[in-house]
Amino acid sequence: MRVHIATDHAGMDLSSHLITHLTGKGYDVVDHGPREYDAEDDYPAFCIDAAEAVVRDLEAGTEALGIVLGGSGNGEQIAANKVRGVRAALAWNLDTARLARQHNDANVVAVGGRQHSVEEATEIIEAFLAEPFSNAERHVRRIAQIARYETTGSTL
Repeated sequence: MRVHIATDHAGMDLSSHLITHLTGKGYDVVDHGPREYDAEDDYPAFCIDAAEAVVRDLEAGTEALGIVLGGSGNGEQIAANKVRGVRAALAWNLDTARLARQHNDANVVAVGGRQHSVEEATEIIEAFLAEPFSNAERHVRRIAQIARYETTGSTL
């Protein structure tokens, strides 16, 4: 599976750890930046790039998910969710990570680097990456309503 990752300055240490860790577990990790620490960086472009890459891969038939990191993960999730076709979920524990995949077929996870230890954040992300979508009819129906709104502006 390909994993696209992006961060802001607050998540750089975690991002570096995850790139090494996930690559070691066999994931094809693509780093969307930033490449250097800058306390004044603007994270939206990095997160949007990663989210767009997830959508491109999925549309091409490549299994892919994304990770966006920041101090809280909130802004990064918001930026990723601006990309059509992305369902980014803020995960703060194992249950929210798993449920994001099971119920929402989330394709991007946002995690706050300042909210968790490296070990805890790694476990949350591993849970997200490993969990399949349930394909339960009610979840498929709800995701379709969201996608329809995203495309047409209507849930009908």
